[in-house]
Amino acid sequence: MDLIFEKTVGYAQFMPYTQIIKAFHGKRVLVVGDLILDRYLFGKVNRISPEAPVPIVDVVSESFLLGGAANVANNVIALGGRATVAGIIGKGTAGKVLQDLLADKAIDTAGVAEDKRPTTVKTRVIAHNQQVVRFDKEDRRKLEGKILTGMMAYLKKAVPEHDAVVISDYKKGFITASIVSAVMKFAKPGDTFVAVDPKVGHFHFYKNVSLITPNLMEAAQGSGVEIRDEKSLMKAGKALISRLGCKSVLITRSEDGMSLFKKVAGSRTIAVEHFPTVAKKVYDVTGAGDTVIAAFALAVAAGASLEQAAVIANHAAGIVVGEVGTATASPERLLVALKASAS
Repeated sequence: MDLIFEKTVGYAQFMPYTQIIKAFHGKRVLVVGDLILDRYLFGKVNRISPEAPVPIVDVVSESFLLGGAANVANNVIALGGRATVAGIIGKGTAGKVLQDLLADKAIDTAGVAEDKRPTTVKTRVIAHNQQVVRFDKEDRRKLEGKILTGMMAYLKKAVPEHDAVVISDYKKGFITASIVSAVMKFAKPGDTFVAVDPKVGHFHFYKNVSLITPNLMEAAQGSGVEIRDEKSLMKAGKALISRLGCKSVLITRSEDGMSLFKKVAGSRTIAVEHFPTVAKKVYDVTGAGDTVIAAFALAVAAGASLEQAAVIANHAAGIVVGEVGTATASPERLLVALKASAS
């Protein structure tokens, strides 16, 4: 495959996006992946432990947020779409908290199954606006047995009922080659958009999907190309499409924005377009990848082209990185951001 053209996108040419964002309403996105409970402990440090040279955090508050695939679904809801999650939780307190958070956001949990393994929990200890430590509770064994059989039956029913599918792979054991293959088997050919937020080591799972959204590090390791400059970036994007047979690749590049690689219909060539960052300030990139893939998939489901979806995803990410903690973008804020870029 050859790169036939490359350009940097100017946002004004794509305006307005009002109709696309209005069409978010009612579009159904199925998020298949690792459900995570994000736990935050907030406190103060006034002394050092006599037992070891570590700070003692006096905890004053605790909060829980949706993480992983659950946060992707949360972003879909925040943008005005409808979201269903397919994943597993444990039978303990953490699983109940996660279920309640999903219910509070009106996220459909028909695809959530209980397993013997514990719910994946990431606990972050925050003191004086800084993260002191993070500790994770998880079991990353591959899905198997009756629970895998039941999930396959659910996917057979649910995938065709949704306008888009997002596979949110956090490498916690739920996403396997068989799960991805099932999604692709049950997706309506040429109709169901399947996007993957990938993890290194699993790239061979993602054959023939509609889109993958790696960051620079993931793109480099997934393609086998060390990305040092624009030339090597081009080589990596081309390699990913060629190896995986996917229709498009969106490489997120932090302060350098995003680059969209896509197959040109009816040929063996690949086009690439660059989207400059629109973030004014960056306070926290936690969950930004979840926002990107949720906004992109929802936009395509609403009738956007891949280029328009990339613009929307880029602006949505620009909103959430300007806030501390896992955040989401709303249709109203998204329209304001798009309008500002066009002026």
